[in-house]
Amino acid sequence: MQVFSDFDGTISIQDVTDVVLSCFAEPEWEDIEQQWKDGLIGSAECMRRQIALIRASRRELDAILDTVAIDPGFPAFRDYCRVNGLPLTIVSDGVDYFIRHVLGRNGITDLPVVANLLHCTVVDGLESYTLAAAPNSAGCSSGSGVCKCRVVSGMEPQIYIGDGRSDFCVAGRADLVFAKDKLADYCDDKNIPFIAFDDFTDLLSKMKAVIPGIARQRRAVLQSKIA
Repeated sequence: MQVFSDFDGTISIQDVTDVVLSCFAEPEWEDIEQQWKDGLIGSAECMRRQIALIRASRRELDAILDTVAIDPGFPAFRDYCRVNGLPLTIVSDGVDYFIRHVLGRNGITDLPVVANLLHCTVVDGLESYTLAAAPNSAGCSSGSGVCKCRVVSGMEPQIYIGDGRSDFCVAGRADLVFAKDKLADYCDDKNIPFIAFDDFTDLLSKMKAVIPGIARQRRAVLQSKIA
């Protein structure tokens, strides 16, 4: 089994990119956000245009990222996955640098992160930022900078954890979905089976209850193939 988790609003308490944009981007970022919400542009284009509006030094970025909290129950969840041989990957339509900084500040440096790639250029002492999509996201049908459907694929059972719009497409592909907020509403509306959760403490309790059953089912399938 493999476990994949969204980051913004799922692992982090706040949407990290929105925090950065609110503090440092030119006001136009909100108009671009509305275009995305209205379905006029994809999230990849939205993010690229917004990131280019950031006016801050790397030190200023790091200082605001230091204020972003993660779910207090996430470290215990990470430890559970590690002890039980469940590979855990963070897959986000957010920004890799922001995610890694927030995780690192919380002592978490060992998790794979698939996210949009931030590049910084310094000209005349001033930083400017550009965003590149994750390598495996070219041609994403949802117009996302990170094609979560491509990341969450394979022969092993896939467990997905999320909360928002960027998780809608992949929710219909994962074998088991843990959802909250907008993703829970979407799954309910589309009749996609899911397990609701409030936070990672709640999620861990529920995962411990269902994982043995999934493992037994997996063993039965393998034995039937051998037979």
